[in-house]
Amino acid sequence: MKRKEFIRIWTGEFLSLPTSGARLIGNSSCSGRLEMLHDQTWMSVCDAAFDQQDAEVVCRELDCGAPVQVLGAAAFGKGDTQMWTQEIQCGGNESQIHLCPTSPLHENNCSHEFNIGLLVNGTSRCAGTVEVLHRGQWGTVCGDGWDLADAAVVCRELDCGEPVDALDAYFGPGSRPVLMKIAICTGTESTLKKCGSIQLPDKCLDKSAQVICSEVRLVGGSRCSGRLEILHDQTWMSVCDAAFDQQDAEVVCRELDCGAPVQVLGAAAFGKGDTQMWTQVIRCRGNESQIHLCPTNSSHKHSCSHEYSVGLVCAGLMRLVGGNSRCAGRVEVLHRGQWGTVCGVDFDMADAAVVCRELDCGEPVDVVVDAHFGSGSGAIWPNRKLCTGSESTLKNCGSVQWGSYLCDHTKDAGVICSGNLLQRPLCFILLMMHLPERGS
Repeated sequence: MKRKEFIRIWTGEFLSLPTSGARLIGNSSCSGRLEMLHDQTWMSVCDAAFDQQDAEVVCRELDCGAPVQVLGAAAFGKGDTQMWTQEIQCGGNESQIHLCPTSPLHENNCSHEFNIGLLVNGTSRCAGTVEVLHRGQWGTVCGDGWDLADAAVVCRELDCGEPVDALDAYFGPGSRPVLMKIAICTGTESTLKKCGSIQLPDKCLDKSAQVICSEVRLVGGSRCSGRLEILHDQTWMSVCDAAFDQQDAEVVCRELDCGAPVQVLGAAAFGKGDTQMWTQVIRCRGNESQIHLCPTNSSHKHSCSHEYSVGLVCAGLMRLVGGNSRCAGRVEVLHRGQWGTVCGVDFDMADAAVVCRELDCGEPVDVVVDAHFGSGSGAIWPNRKLCTGSESTLKNCGSVQWGSYLCDHTKDAGVICSGNLLQRPLCFILLMMHLPERGS
């Protein structure tokens, strides 16, 4: 079931959390197991003690909008706190849960099997203009400097898979005031509210942050390889290998901006997973931009277990060109279906570490610039990145806007990873093993 958070694309939200006597423990700050602070102790709440009017107050107290669903039976885990067993009797218009009257339950032997949980603010789409909720007011996020690292945080917070694109005008200008100025995310934050921000004058007059998230993801491998999961009715589902073919793979790799499909793997090659199974046959032509645009055959379903989850290997969105192995060369990045080079100005070992990790090429050995591996062609993506060196992909590093930084191909960045050097001793050993003895 889809959780709803502080941020939205068209209809989601962002939280500036006040001091509160209530909290939600789960995947986000706006959905989870309810805990209340009582006598300096956090306590879980029995589901028999809580109703929709109480939920109205909790969501209002957390600045999370309206409640969508109240869930019992420890839907967000049992927890290990003490249990609050008094019945809460909110009128629904209180500003804090502790302002609501309480009374002892007739049956107060509630266990952790019956903790209460909340999902707030409804479903959301995974593409559009980013809007945030702050102190009861909806507004947009400044689109100047908005990049894929920022988009990655939004997609993660909304449980919408990987970021495909970071935009500022594709869906038209925002119609609400700008509440969050220029975001500075590293790409690893769990929520947008945890990113830094700066305010520059006259920078956000006609630019609203926008994102396109994938609604598909590859799990258990890398950014561009793994067990396929698709988002359906706000639930991530694994796909039966009998329901998926090469044309479907073309669409998934395109949607993830991961190049062409290399291999479709069945029999749970990337693990079984624990999601529900998608068993309808997917009938992509191969030219669709998203898997959800492909027709399905609901009348032809496969009886499928997790033993037959489909896996996919795409070509990837990064390569090294012009070196003597796949782990050394000019850095090239796939963006919107186009290969381009990376500007070498300020390209450093932290950036190189991300490149080597993404390509499974070991540790960075050296950074070479000024087109050491030859000048590339096509677009030049800016560096000016905020890589810490721990990111899983170069696209998740912060940067100035793609394609906007002045650079030419004489400054193309190159990287040498340790995966390249490891081959040299091996070749030397094999050579010595095959040398004939002197005099033979």
